[in-house]
Parts: sequence; C-alpha cells; structure tokens
Amino acid sequence: MVVRLGAMGDVIHTLAAVSGLRSAFPTMRVGWVIENRWSELLCARNTPLFGQRSPQRPVTDFVHIVDTKRWRKSLFSRGTRRQFGDALREVRDQHYEVAADFQGALKSAFLARSAKATAVVGFAHPREFPASVFYKHRLNARAAHVIDQYHSLAESVAGRPLPQCETMLPRDEEAEACIATKISGLGKDLVVINPGAGWGSKQWPPDRYGEVARGVALCGLTPLINFGPGEEELALRVQEASNGVSQPVSCSIAELIALTRRTRLFIGGDTGPLHLAAALRVPVVAIFGPTDPARNGPYGTKTVVLRNPASKTSLSHTSAPDPGLLKISAEEVVTAARQLLRSASA
Repeated sequence: MVVRLGAMGDVIHTLAAVSGLRSAFPTMRVGWVIENRWSELLCARNTPLFGQRSPQRPVTDFVHIVDTKRWRKSLFSRGTRRQFGDALREVRDQHYEVAADFQGALKSAFLARSAKATAVVGFAHPREFPASVFYKHRLNARAAHVIDQYHSLAESVAGRPLPQCETMLPRDEEAEACIATKISGLGKDLVVINPGAGWGSKQWPPDRYGEVARGVALCGLTPLINFGPGEEELALRVQEASNGVSQPVSCSIAELIALTRRTRLFIGGDTGPLHLAAALRVPVVAIFGPTDPARNGPYGTKTVVLRNPASKTSLSHTSAPDPGLLKISAEEVVTAARQLLRSASA
C-alpha cells in the first residue's frame, strides 16, 4: 500500500516510482491512500476505485480516498470519527503486506502504520522527523532528485532494482472529448503557460508571462494560460499583458492531463502542472526561484531550467517574490522556448 496524500506534483513524483514497481510486478496488488482532490491523478472520473486495472486506472488495484483537511476542522465530531473509521476499515480489509509512506508527514505515517501491514517503510529522515517512529524499516535516501529518492523507496519495497519507466497516468475519455472541444480551431501548436505558484516567493510576475505569451505567439504558436481555482484574476492579468494573444483555460485535473498531452511546450514555475508536463514528456521551460531544481526540477523530458544565482534555496512559504526570480527576464524565457522547440524538431 502506498501513502501519498498530495499535493499534485508530489503525487506525480511518487507515481513515477510506483509505475516502476507496477511494471516489474504486474500481478502485485497495489493500493494507494490519497486525498480526494488529487484522486484523478490515479483514477479517471466515473471509474470504479477498485477492481481490474485499465487505462482509466492503470497503476492501482484500489484507490483509498481520505479527506484529512476536512477531518482536521472537526477532529472530534461524530461524522469525522465515522468517516475515519470507515476509511481505516477499508484499508485494513485489503490485508496489505507492506505500507510505504512516501510523504514523510505525521498524518501519512500514522495512516501507513494504521493499515496494520506486516512492514511499514519510510525514509530515515522524513519531512516531519517524528514520523519515523511509525516505520518498521527506514531508508536513507541519498539521491539528489526527489523522484530518485522515491524510486529508491520503491526498490526497498521490491527488494531489488526497478526499471525507470514511463509514468502511468489515467486516460479519461470524457475529459479528452471536453478538451478536444475547448481547443477546436486553435491549431495544433499549443503552448501551455502556467502563471500560478504554490506560494508567493515562487510567483514570477504575470506581466512577464504576458510578454512570454506574445513572444511565443510571434513564433506561430498558440499560448494558453492554465489557471486553477482562485487564479482567475491572475490569468486575466496575463492575458491583458499579452495584448489578448493568449487564451485562459481552466481545467479539472483529468482535463489538464488531456490538454497537456496535446501540448508542444510548457512554460511555468515549480508547480504540479509543470511536473505533469514532464511526466508526459512534454518539453518544459522551468522558471525557478527559492526551490532547488536539482531536487525538484522537471524530470525525464527536454528541459531548460532558468534560475538566477541570486536565488537561495528555501522552503519558507513567504508571500514576497524571490529576488533572484525577479531577475529572470521574459526575453530569457522566450529564448529558452525557441531553443527547446528547435531541439524538439531536430
């Protein structure tokens, strides 16, 4: 059983490792505990959460849905206790032999231990150090990139080396049809620009994203501005700065997977959509500030990573833009985009 509750990029990084496990052991029964909001990364909508695997649920035999964010708001209520008990019973009924905590948080480690598997494995130095007390087996992860770290944890479950293989993402036919309609008439040469960021210090200015949209449009490409919930104003600011040459598009996770599959290039910062593009082998121009691309950069695809030396690695969720990030110009990003497009067509 895999425990990785969220968020988007972290689930995708874990999925890369678990895809290797699935490829090496096609008959292994794999369950995954995940927050409801990210479940479309494992299972297409209107698809059963358990049973025979298919392109709609290619990796897991069972998707266990939890809602820890909502549970924390009413921790001692009867409804929370009932929902948590039902989720725990569902997990334990599968009688998993191994529970692997890829998240390294107290809540994920507790869920892994609560599964009552024979072995509970995790990192010797997890994100929240007290989580390690819940593990029976602890792995010292020495690799630099987080995907390689997760791969090593999957190998510890397997007991042998695992292949690096394509990340298995679900195919939602309804989402595919919806995106085909949304982009109808826009042409084939789509570029997804993702201006959003998890916190302010990773936020490159929207007016520069608008300049980039103008630049890629001059290359004969169609820039689309992907935005998530609460980012409507941000997307409009990018569109205005692009002089109207870009088009905002809001997608569910399944629709974003479908859209990214149709994209020639992705431009954005260290966010879930960027890591989705990399997992789908879409060329990426990555704009990095306080996070370290050696650990969190796009993996497994053609990439140009832009990071100014003034940026210092920090995981502090500050609201002020990183000074080094602000030193990256729109011209640098457009030049990187052209470079990637030339190499992809060579």
